Amino acid sequence: MNRDSQWSLAIRYIVGIIFLIALIAFIFYAREAMRNLVIAAFVAYLINPAVEYLSKRMIMTRTAAVNLVYFSSLILLVGVPSTLAPIFYDEAQIVIQDLLNLSSQLSNTLAQPVRIFGLVFHLEEWAQSLNQVQGAFLTPLPEQALQILETTSVGVLWFVIILVSVHIFLSEWPNMRDKLFSFVQEPYRAEAEELYRRVRRIWMAYLRGQIVLMVIVGAVFTITWLIMGIPGALVLGVIAGLFTLVPDVGPFLAVVIAAGVALLEGSTWIPLSNFWVAGILVIVYLVLISLKNFFLRPIIMGRSVHMNEALVLIAILIATILEGVLGALLVVPVLASAIVIAGYIQRRVLGLPPFEGDGSTQFVAPPEKIHPPRREWRRKNDKERLDKEHAVLTETVSDSFESEATLQLEPQPDPKPAQEKIEK
Repeated sequence: MNRDSQWSLAIRYIVGIIFLIALIAFIFYAREAMRNLVIAAFVAYLINPAVEYLSKRMIMTRTAAVNLVYFSSLILLVGVPSTLAPIFYDEAQIVIQDLLNLSSQLSNTLAQPVRIFGLVFHLEEWAQSLNQVQGAFLTPLPEQALQILETTSVGVLWFVIILVSVHIFLSEWPNMRDKLFSFVQEPYRAEAEELYRRVRRIWMAYLRGQIVLMVIVGAVFTITWLIMGIPGALVLGVIAGLFTLVPDVGPFLAVVIAAGVALLEGSTWIPLSNFWVAGILVIVYLVLISLKNFFLRPIIMGRSVHMNEALVLIAILIATILEGVLGALLVVPVLASAIVIAGYIQRRVLGLPPFEGDGSTQFVAPPEKIHPPRREWRRKNDKERLDKEHAVLTETVSDSFESEATLQLEPQPDPKPAQEKIEK
């Protein structure tokens, strides 16, 4: 190709800007499709390690490994909910009915003036708002039936699209990744690959840790509520697992819902009033959630995104409000990835090397956060450190005294010969 036939720098910038604007506009107008593609990519990412294991360790082609993992996951996805659907539906009805009864009782309480220490609070407007919200969920208008049917049909179509997209992502991701890297010029391709590896490490640590934590918390609380005889134990356990995504606020909402069910239904075998059953449930919940926060979470999430807790809390709450559970699950690794990319750009702009270190310690909890030392060990280590410092100091002082004593004991030269020489 002749050099004269190449585009000028101005034309390349103009075309690049137009392409970027068109891409942003497409993402904006197709944001619903992009959201479902993100879900498909997330699911494919979670099950991709099984494909990698089969294709590398079991000497299988990637196509065979993808088909085996994909259809096995599909059978589990369809089979497990189908098996648990009757039980889950019945328990969900119990939980929903209890929450509605609790809402009605709260509305009746708020409809009357509330007296606290001689002070009267009028909360009738709150009661009316609560009744309106409850009525909106329970009494859909007849003309909305067609809209509900249309929404359900669209949801089924999107579900099919997600399933097909998962298979495409699993099968074609190596080619798609190489194709994306081919757009980067050769001098910068190694940096792009390193940046990809660092971002990928963050997503692997965080997402899989969160999934494992959700499953363990959901299973533990389901078994605990079953042992305590709380109605709707399966639904309440699933809620506790899902709400683990939202720190502080999530566990509080989960225990409020579980305590509300226990307050209205009680236990199937504990011979106590509903109030005491709810109190025992709250105590058990606090004990288990404390064990999770102090022991289970540091172990599972030890190599996860370790950032400022207040920043993480605000980001999760905002994402939950805007995008629901999916936003709460993805916002933290997205934020960490943005920090990594921004750090790379900053170092490049300042003329520094593109990366600092190998990235293995970035966003990783320090050892004392993963395995906090016990007080006895800490005291023992402090005592040993002080003994060593005292021994070193004593040895230094002793050496200085010995040096001074040696200087004092050394024979001094006789000044008389030098004086006689000067006189001569």
